[in-house]
Amino acid sequence: MTPRNPQLNWHGELIHLLSIEGLPREIVTHILDTAAQFVSVGDREVKKVPLLRGKSVFNLFFENSTRTRTTFEIAATRLSADVINLDIGRSSTAKGESLLDTIANLSAMAADLFVVRHGESGAPYLIAQHVAPHVHVVNAGDGRHAHPTQALLDMYTIRHYKRDFSRLTVAIVGDVLHSRVARSDIHALTTLGCPEVRVVGPKTLVPPDLAAMGVRVCHSLEEGLRDCDVVIMLRLQNERMSGALLPSSQEYFKSYGLTPEKLALARPDAIVMHPGPINRGVEIDSAVADGDRSVILPQVTFGIAVRMAVMGIVAGNEA
Repeated sequence: MTPRNPQLNWHGELIHLLSIEGLPREIVTHILDTAAQFVSVGDREVKKVPLLRGKSVFNLFFENSTRTRTTFEIAATRLSADVINLDIGRSSTAKGESLLDTIANLSAMAADLFVVRHGESGAPYLIAQHVAPHVHVVNAGDGRHAHPTQALLDMYTIRHYKRDFSRLTVAIVGDVLHSRVARSDIHALTTLGCPEVRVVGPKTLVPPDLAAMGVRVCHSLEEGLRDCDVVIMLRLQNERMSGALLPSSQEYFKSYGLTPEKLALARPDAIVMHPGPINRGVEIDSAVADGDRSVILPQVTFGIAVRMAVMGIVAGNEA
């Protein structure tokens, strides 16, 4: 008997969002379609819908984040949920309490949904295995493993500007080795039928097993950018690097930094994306980041609607 996907209930409905890997295409598309209905909420005078009224959403960020945590908080508030941000630095976890004991105590406070960012890969899966059937878990990034809502907002952005995935060439450029976003983006793009996904970076920052995921590996930025429709830039995650994987950030920018001249190799209507935070002059030139091909700020705006859709869907499905 094939084991059940822990993200789905027995009816095949989404009850947790832990990873893009293994999600059916219909569910990914359903999230994007639902997000499209929420985009306009930000333009209303009263930026709220009652979908999660009476529900409690706990933001548990064991790793620092500004953009992701804030957009989740805004999304939950717009769904009319009660939002509780746990100060991890002062929580019982910092005093030695185990992760599962922390979750058990918060569940006793009538939590309905946990949004979890954790430095250890698999932590959201562990939590999802130990919560009650009516409690839901959304992964806001775990270790090097996955960042599913970032991938979904990336897919929403691509679909918004390019409409159809079936003819696109997408280049993911930079520190892929340490990037949970890159892995989630690759799973999402292949699930949605993107015919060519290129991963571009120096050999020290590209995992050797990526070709098995159906991507084309390029160690030359020029080769990776040529005639592509979408460019997703990644920052150097120096905080996750051990040892000297690069000569210097200046050398890296010379070879892999996205400048207007290098972007000219892509299609004339190619869009430039970045999950943030941006390191100007390291992986991307300011002229590109602020240019008319950049959709970096719309990504952030769309991220609120996508996270509204995810929380609305998982909390609406019973286990």
